[in-house]
Amino acid sequence: MLENKHGNRTQIAAERLRRMIVAGDLAPGQRISEREVGEQFGAHFDGISRTPLREAFKILAAEGLVTIVPNRGATVTALSVAEVDAAIEVLIGLEGLAAEPACARISEPEIAAIAELHRQMRAAFGAGQLMTYFEINQAIHQRIVDAAGNGVLARIYANECARIRRYRYAGNRHHERWERAVAEHEQIVSVITERNGPLLRELLRAHHHNGWQVSRKLLERELAVGR
Repeated sequence: MLENKHGNRTQIAAERLRRMIVAGDLAPGQRISEREVGEQFGAHFDGISRTPLREAFKILAAEGLVTIVPNRGATVTALSVAEVDAAIEVLIGLEGLAAEPACARISEPEIAAIAELHRQMRAAFGAGQLMTYFEINQAIHQRIVDAAGNGVLARIYANECARIRRYRYAGNRHHERWERAVAEHEQIVSVITERNGPLLRELLRAHHHNGWQVSRKLLERELAVGR
């Protein structure tokens, strides 16, 4: 029971820290103070000891969101424009590999599940709930990749998505890009329903490219300010 409680607190701490990093509440390169974070979390769920908090840091370090330095603690991982550029290229390549087999293999219940996620994503957009929208958006892309039936591809894709999540989220803060992304997702869901693999591959490529162009400018501006 105690182990369960400890595990739950670790997962809760990891999720809260993950959201803070993705939302930009914790900036790239910022040191994460165990004491300050523990006190902040304490107001929400009866405090948290250092052990589950340190375990949460390890989870986020495995995702690439946090860097742990011996004797210095944890800092928010800071990526360069070139590093995110490279990651986006990998994601485009992986989704390109997944597109045709996904359309060939995907079941009707899986298509229905993606369509339902899209409905929820649109509802979050309508309500102005950016974080909820973004998390559902990411889930849709993962479902598409998973549908290809290649476990290795799906695992690499999930890991790389987690590592650059914060940078992709930033682009959606621009309302015009957010609106356009929703429209692009309408097309993506429609093409999956039609099982048109080649067209899905091109739509996914354009979708990532369009989103990264907005996020890239923000990252360049952020790095310029930090110099």
